[in-house]
Amino acid sequence: MTEPVALTDPHLAGDAELAFEGALRPKNLGEFVGQAKVRGQLQLLLRAAELQQRSPDHILLAGPPGLGKTTLAMIVAHEGGRPLRMSSGPAIQHAGDLAAILSSLVPGEVLFIDEIHRMARSAEEMLYLAMEDFRIDIMVGKGAGATSVPLDLAPFTLVGATTRSGLLPNPLRDRFGFTAHLEFYDESELREVLARAARMLGLDIDAEAIAEIAGRCRGTPRIANRLLRRVRDYALVEAADGGSGRPDVGAVRAALELYDVDALGLDRLDRAVMETILTRFGGGPVGLSTLAVSVGEEAETIEAVVEPFLVRIGLITRTPRGRVATPAAWRHFGLDDANTTAGSDTPRLPIDDL
Repeated sequence: MTEPVALTDPHLAGDAELAFEGALRPKNLGEFVGQAKVRGQLQLLLRAAELQQRSPDHILLAGPPGLGKTTLAMIVAHEGGRPLRMSSGPAIQHAGDLAAILSSLVPGEVLFIDEIHRMARSAEEMLYLAMEDFRIDIMVGKGAGATSVPLDLAPFTLVGATTRSGLLPNPLRDRFGFTAHLEFYDESELREVLARAARMLGLDIDAEAIAEIAGRCRGTPRIANRLLRRVRDYALVEAADGGSGRPDVGAVRAALELYDVDALGLDRLDRAVMETILTRFGGGPVGLSTLAVSVGEEAETIEAVVEPFLVRIGLITRTPRGRVATPAAWRHFGLDDANTTAGSDTPRLPIDDL
């Protein structure tokens, strides 16, 4: 049997999740919850472009997955009444791929490129000229007989989204007229997101239950919507089996316990990593590769998926010698660091590289 996708993974799981997320996306900045500073900046940029009857400046949206970068790109197109073309960096692996997209754009169209930092280098270099002068040069022929043919483009707005803005080359990053850095949501904002989603789903859920879900969402609206969907499913099944079917706080806790999401939003892999550090290595320090082998996962998965959240909420710290659990981690797991085997007579296992 295939292992279920973790509910706290901020990336979409498949077509069903895409359809669900799409149905809940706000259509304009007024409906968009959170990111108040970015919303204000975008509102000004779009209004100025409208008054000057021109395409808005190119926009770069940077931040962790699940915070609304794709939604904001759709809003940019919708607010200006412009068509939207969507692509992704991994899909543009040759300059010809980008040339085909750019040459087919209509005037004023919004081009959204997700994970723009993963485009091929040759395509990035073609994008420099396209963003600045709305022109590209196409090479015709090979060798000594090759010639460059200039091709004018219709004015367009590029909206790039990236989870790793540091990987973008400076010449590309500098050509964006506006760069927005999206931040994680606080619990009050997540409660607004959940309340709006519940209304759209026709789900009768009280404020206490919404607050319980909001506390387990890792500051990410996409995860909030996914957890709400699981709670709704739990209530539906409970009602079909003769239960109350009301998604109250008890149902929320039971549903999320069933799906291995604890009170802090930790999932199965998060807890496996933490319990390994706490019980097998006495709280650390422990190196990344040793930790990955201990939990049976790839080191890249631990570093890119698990660690950022654990560091952000203060359960582990990274030191030159390895990962170390904090006092908050001992308290959350109800353990006493003086009673762990690695902290008593058992010698600490060797520490590998970071």
